[in-house]
Amino acid sequence: MTFTIAKLNRFPKEERNRIYLRLVPESIFERFQIDRRTLRNQFGERVVRGIFPPDDNFGCIEVKYRSEDRDCIFSCQVSLEAFMQSLHLDFLIINNPFSERFNIDVDDQGRDTLFGIRLRNIPEEIRSMEAGLAPGMVRPGLRLVKEFVGCLDGFMDLLGLKTITIGAFFYHNAVIWERYGFGYFRGRKVMERIHREFQPGGMLYEKIDDSTPFRRKGMERTIRGRSWAIHDGVYLEAFGEEWESPVMYRMLGKDFKVNTFPGQIY
Repeated sequence: MTFTIAKLNRFPKEERNRIYLRLVPESIFERFQIDRRTLRNQFGERVVRGIFPPDDNFGCIEVKYRSEDRDCIFSCQVSLEAFMQSLHLDFLIINNPFSERFNIDVDDQGRDTLFGIRLRNIPEEIRSMEAGLAPGMVRPGLRLVKEFVGCLDGFMDLLGLKTITIGAFFYHNAVIWERYGFGYFRGRKVMERIHREFQPGGMLYEKIDDSTPFRRKGMERTIRGRSWAIHDGVYLEAFGEEWESPVMYRMLGKDFKVNTFPGQIY
């Protein structure tokens, strides 16, 4: 029988929740004093929420520190690539709720920027960059990607799935997923081209010219700096085309050992 996320969503509630909760790193429950059984925080508020449509092929689980918080600590949505019978990670957000917030997700008129992809809030992006964040981040993370990949493995194993795919929205996302065993369905040649052209004399290197805060000299030497420069349009200007988010994949228990940025510094 073909597996679908919709079928998982129709499982008895306790079994369905138990499976989806495998996606949430255990350290989140421990650090923020959330009871894994009741899903309530130390204040008695239910702070773990799921969206599991019985007729749709996706599921979403999120965790907050306080129930009325604007941002989640953890938010993850998965779906199924039906043709390949592989899990797809639609998005993953991990935030430190106690850190400063940068409003890169809305512009000065309150419009949704789609985390800077559709519109940009330049002053907030500058503040975010200078605080050490990468494009698309409203708060610092919790350094839980390695633990989360282990959670993904457990989730996939429970469901009998062997492959997971993701879309890397920003350059830094792709380089970070490489560290955790992901390879490329599409986009590896572009990533290798980016590394090559950020070398002295390359077309991207020449765009790091101090013309904007996101193109300061030396930014080509770090993952975060390159990501901000690409977000600022250097790839488009150099090659006449938008940078297209790579599609990446990983097989259960396998590390493809891809590294498109040798000697990388975050």
